[in-house]
Amino acid sequence: MAGSPTPPQPPARFRPAKGEVSGNLYVANCGPAVGVSFADIKEVFGAFGDVEGVYSADDSGVHVVVCFSHHSSAQAAFQALNARPCPNLHGRTLHIRYSLVQPPLQVREPNNVVPVSLNALELNIPGLYLVHDFVSLQEEQELLAAVDERPWKHLAKRRVQHYGYEFCYQTRNVNSKQQLGELPSFVSPVLEKMSMFKKLYEITADVALDQLTVNEYPPGVGLSPHIDTHSAFEGLIFSLSLAGPCIMEFRRYIDGDWRHTKATLSTDTTTENPENNSNFLRKAIHLPPRSMLLLSGEARHAWNHYIPHHKIDMVNDTVIRRGSRRVSFTFRKVRTTPCKCNFPEYCDSQRQKKG
Repeated sequence: MAGSPTPPQPPARFRPAKGEVSGNLYVANCGPAVGVSFADIKEVFGAFGDVEGVYSADDSGVHVVVCFSHHSSAQAAFQALNARPCPNLHGRTLHIRYSLVQPPLQVREPNNVVPVSLNALELNIPGLYLVHDFVSLQEEQELLAAVDERPWKHLAKRRVQHYGYEFCYQTRNVNSKQQLGELPSFVSPVLEKMSMFKKLYEITADVALDQLTVNEYPPGVGLSPHIDTHSAFEGLIFSLSLAGPCIMEFRRYIDGDWRHTKATLSTDTTTENPENNSNFLRKAIHLPPRSMLLLSGEARHAWNHYIPHHKIDMVNDTVIRRGSRRVSFTFRKVRTTPCKCNFPEYCDSQRQKKG
């Protein structure tokens, strides 16, 4: 049988039928991941009636949804093929159940929705840069596999790993005298690629990064608004997004009151409702998987960054579901001298000096 390219995603979401007969069959144990093409599947199931389409049920490559024009055709296929080896599909035993179309998701937009940009230039925040497809799909998978082989530290709502130096969420700082070791070898290709920022954006600051925090966010978990502590880290912060997308919002408080930047990074137990506060500028950007974000200059020192605690994001008129996980690699350089940035109203080093 001839192969076929990967088909489009299903025109609707499906759910188990729970005893009801429908024209849609969820079929497990066949698909491109086990060498069974969608054309093969359509030909086999087409023997029982008109097949409108064969779609991936998820990202596994071994689950599909077969949609028939008539319920009777789906019922005939179910009775003939369920729990039996199928000679025309490499002898695989198919596990089939009926599926129903799930009603469209009703998304309630939050108040004061901020437009979401797809590139950093649109935001007009000095020092903010975003590179799409910074790593390949294969590199993404290798990075995720590398961290999943290492132990995670559990916070209240997410998991983290620290390399180089451990970040203390209680003090929002690092102990520069307690180095954990060099950054792991699996991030060496990423570090080498970062030189492109010097060429593309004329970044002149040192990029000899020595601290890495890996965060794993399950669906619906975000990050409260904060500015990375000036006294803890130098002026460049790189964040690589893997596995899933998210919206990152930036806000700059008009009155420059540093106390607004004290939202916790960390314990994830405190979530402010910033929409009740109007004394800041708001801008937002979409961070797709495999993209690299750079915060420098004003973007790093004066703008809070924030990931809303959503399972679903609205990117302009498009609904985007967050994945089963989002993993970020945040690279920084630990500061060993006081910060002398041009934003003293946000700088803990300069406030301590005045005190």
